[in-house]
Amino acid sequence: MNVNSCRVGLLLIALVLGIQAGEPRNLSVLKAEIVAYVDSGEYEAGVKAAVAPALEFLAERVARKAAGERLAVVLDIDETALSNLPHMRAFDFGYVPPEWDAWVAKGEAPTIAPVLAFFQAARRAGVEVIFITGRKESDRPGTEKNLRAAGFGDYAALLLKPNGARITTEKFKTETRRKLQAEGRVIIANVGDQESDLAGGFSERTFKVPGPFYQTQ
Repeated sequence: MNVNSCRVGLLLIALVLGIQAGEPRNLSVLKAEIVAYVDSGEYEAGVKAAVAPALEFLAERVARKAAGERLAVVLDIDETALSNLPHMRAFDFGYVPPEWDAWVAKGEAPTIAPVLAFFQAARRAGVEVIFITGRKESDRPGTEKNLRAAGFGDYAALLLKPNGARITTEKFKTETRRKLQAEGRVIIANVGDQESDLAGGFSERTFKVPGPFYQTQ
């Protein structure tokens, strides 16, 4: 075999190895890892760890509140304040729009306890809590029912995407925070499970809780 043939052979081997190395992990394995992550308690521990600095910052920021400041915090809903794990597990982490709509309408998603503790601390301190969510306006009845049942009833506003809106969730949330600040509120903290919940500014601090289940834009 000549040198050129050796080079071609080595190149082919490298290409094959590169393809194999770049193959994604099997979806079933990833799902099993997520279930184990939740069932082990690691997910809940991660949420607690993410909320702890938010609680510390809340107390510190309230202590130095300036006269006349209207302080507020922003919370996402899905996988931040409320857990949709029962629904996701029932559908093997798939998304079936009619079934999702029915789940939201029931208003039975359980509370994510560390975020509820943050909500309660904010309200005790006189800080407004505003929910900004990618849920549709048509989801309002079920969402309001669920928030009340989960202990989040004492909120200042629930802001949902208009039905049929073509804007991304990230842009909707950013623009909504901008409007809230223009109205005179000082958003001191923004808590969510997605990077899209937190991007775009209009908050003094952002706090991300674990979000391994899906990704929104």
